Amino acid sequence: MRALVTGGAGFIGSTLVDRLMAEGHDVDVVDDLSTGSLANLSEARAAGALAGGGFRFHHLDVRSDGLVDLFVRRQPEVVFHLAAQASVRVSVEQPLLDAEVNVLGSLRVLEAARTASVRKVIYAASGGTLYGDPDPEDLPLPEHAPHGPLSPYGVSKKAAIDYMVAYRELHGLEFTALALANVYGPRQDPHGEAGVVAIFASQLVNGEVCTINGDGLCTRDYVYVDDVVDAFARAARRGGGLVLNIGTGRETSVVDLYAEMARAAGSSAAPRHGPARPGDVRRSALDPDRASIHLGWKPWTPLHDGVASVLASHVTSPR
Repeated sequence: MRALVTGGAGFIGSTLVDRLMAEGHDVDVVDDLSTGSLANLSEARAAGALAGGGFRFHHLDVRSDGLVDLFVRRQPEVVFHLAAQASVRVSVEQPLLDAEVNVLGSLRVLEAARTASVRKVIYAASGGTLYGDPDPEDLPLPEHAPHGPLSPYGVSKKAAIDYMVAYRELHGLEFTALALANVYGPRQDPHGEAGVVAIFASQLVNGEVCTINGDGLCTRDYVYVDDVVDAFARAARRGGGLVLNIGTGRETSVVDLYAEMARAAGSSAAPRHGPARPGDVRRSALDPDRASIHLGWKPWTPLHDGVASVLASHVTSPR
């Protein structure tokens, strides 16, 4: 198939591009490189060159007027929409910017897809913020749990899902929204706002003291990037009209995550604690059973294997 990936130079996006290229698909990448990197696409570009085509990069913001023309020209069958303003902190400080990228940018993607007769849009939703701050007794959360995001970021990501539901009803544009837990893995930027695994890995490899925000008892559902990319690939032809949780169903506190990573890195250094971040939920875990039914998907990478892979990537390619 001919696929287009927005945010394809980012951490998850570039890993997805590699998967699509390995399966023999033609891939167009749209990215403004505000957080993504061309270095993340080096394997895909090399594979495209060896194959005599099959890969194209377009330096473009999803808010651009040129997005429709690009879609019409390239005629993708499936669009994987991963481009986003991905920081909860930035969304609290700059809610207008967050809405411009995550709401208006997503709406432009949908309009471009409708105009170009795209068959399906697969959306990277935020499972970590979609459900707000749930009752711990309800964890892991199923998709029918109430949606109540508590940050502008979560609100903007939910709004994009609502638009996709409307476009499906009005225009027949199929979609699947993957509500992602906390994704981690190689290529995640240790200098970004999201990605505590990448941040800890970089600091541990470089012998720096790690900082835990707040008391460290907040929990998250950490899911490995290759597992997540497998869900995206499966969603190209399955799960139409659904919101599907992509997580492990298991909670891990930041304190326990640090202990696991310190052991793997051979470090006995104690972390320090800083202030809690505004907008963060206290506990989070997602029930992935619905994705198992509709995508045939399950997470397969244990946390200790995943963090070991991240640490190894920072040793071989330190940033």
